Amino acid sequence: MNLSFFDQFSSPSLLGIPLILVATLLPALLLPSPNNRWITGRLSVLQLWLINLITKQLMIPLDKKGHKWALILTSLMLFLLLTNLLGLLPYTFTPTTQLSMNLALAFPLWLATLLTGLRNQPSVSLGHLLPEGTPTPLIPALILIETTSLLIRPLALGVRLTANLTAGHLLIQLISTATTVLFSTMPAISFLTLIILFLLTILEVAVAMIQAYVFVLLLSLYLQENT
Repeated sequence: MNLSFFDQFSSPSLLGIPLILVATLLPALLLPSPNNRWITGRLSVLQLWLINLITKQLMIPLDKKGHKWALILTSLMLFLLLTNLLGLLPYTFTPTTQLSMNLALAFPLWLATLLTGLRNQPSVSLGHLLPEGTPTPLIPALILIETTSLLIRPLALGVRLTANLTAGHLLIQLISTATTVLFSTMPAISFLTLIILFLLTILEVAVAMIQAYVFVLLLSLYLQENT
């Protein structure tokens, strides 16, 4: 039984072909396509309102130079948001529970923000490695510490997203299994665990949205340091 708990995190396959690409592209297919009509439907209006809200929140800490990243950050936010929420549905696969995929999203974008800072303002970007007023004997140690903290940023982004989603999925499966097992022997306890499962599902919906926002927000803060 212990092994079956982790089967939900394995990439599904059909005839030996991994279906993770289909699971990754599915959220984009759910978005309504733009059209040239003056009067649009409620879904299109809701989509535009959500995109404007996300873009405004992400661009607040950035200056005008960082606004060039609006399309990338907003698209990433929508992708993570839809992927995390769709992964909470029964019999679905969540690509963002894979550490390799999260690192593939975090590392190139973090590297792009770093290279942007080194190209536009190299002295300021390198100045973050040594705080002003540091005592001379502590300079080598602080440079080493700041460099290490800089290099582990993409790893922290990927691990944070993977760990939070994986823990939530495991808790939901454990409590749902307990609810099913206890239903025939202790119906009252099973009903209590069902209530806990319902509350936990609401919490996981909030966690899925918050983690998508935190992932993109941290990238925007890294971009702010380098612009």
